[in-house]
Amino acid sequence: MFGRAYRLWQNGVVNLNKRNADFILPYNERRYYPLADDKLLGKELAQKAGINVPTLYGKVEYPHEIKNYRDITDKHSEFVVKPAHGSGGDGILVVVGKAGDYFCLADGSALDPRDMALHFNNILAGAFSLAGQPDKAIVEYCVDFDPIFEKVTYKGVADIRIIVFLGVPVMAMVRLPTRMSRGKANLHQGALGAGIAIPSGRTLMAVWRNLVVEQHPDTQNAVMDIEVPDWGGLLEMAAQSCDLTRLNYIGLDIALDRTKGPLVLEFNARPGLNIQIANREGLRHRLELVEANIKHLKTAADRVLFATENFVPNPIQA
Repeated sequence: MFGRAYRLWQNGVVNLNKRNADFILPYNERRYYPLADDKLLGKELAQKAGINVPTLYGKVEYPHEIKNYRDITDKHSEFVVKPAHGSGGDGILVVVGKAGDYFCLADGSALDPRDMALHFNNILAGAFSLAGQPDKAIVEYCVDFDPIFEKVTYKGVADIRIIVFLGVPVMAMVRLPTRMSRGKANLHQGALGAGIAIPSGRTLMAVWRNLVVEQHPDTQNAVMDIEVPDWGGLLEMAAQSCDLTRLNYIGLDIALDRTKGPLVLEFNARPGLNIQIANREGLRHRLELVEANIKHLKTAADRVLFATENFVPNPIQA
């Protein structure tokens, strides 16, 4: 057991305790957490900075407003319903069309109007929120995903997660929906995570559940060596996210839209650690390298250049 723990440490693998004690608590002031924990605040923050986000169609904040939710949804054939304080993709419904009075979801199922109203009620009751706190429901634009990941995605929208530390993009992956994840891009629900090489923006091997894979389990297409469009622009956006949120250890989630380009989905003050598995490399060495050099990195461009020059993929994946 101790030998395995030592090997993980030697390879720079960061566990939850290490992440929280050494990087989140010292670098993320609690007063700024709402900017990441509340998706509505995060959306407003990004818009003020000129960063594109999915258009907000409406919100439901109080139980008495649930009966009028169709005043929002009936104006759109496609939309997403999500909790403002949700995590891990729980509570997100992706509506891709309507059949009569039914709402057709991305996973192939359908909800009638009463079930949709119940879902809004569950969101407000805190069924999907952090710590079960009362919540708000957001209705927003449904991303029309860029075809770059079409061959390695089952139904839903792929998204890109970039971990940013002190304004430096340190590690990235793309999360690819599967049949198991019911079209959602969340690893704990069964989505596939493919590492992305910071210097090139090309995908590496992937992890699916407990397996390292080179092909998407549903489409059987190769997940390796897909080049993310405008990767330099995404790194620049990531490098600005810490200044924007005043959080110095953060996860930035981005979707690529066919016509709108990159859309920031959310900021995450406690990004998960599965990204290390997707990249087959630990975070610790990269984080410590940033700490040792940050005083020389004055601008976002400096931080992006530092990342592309120093964070070369693990030779196992290259």
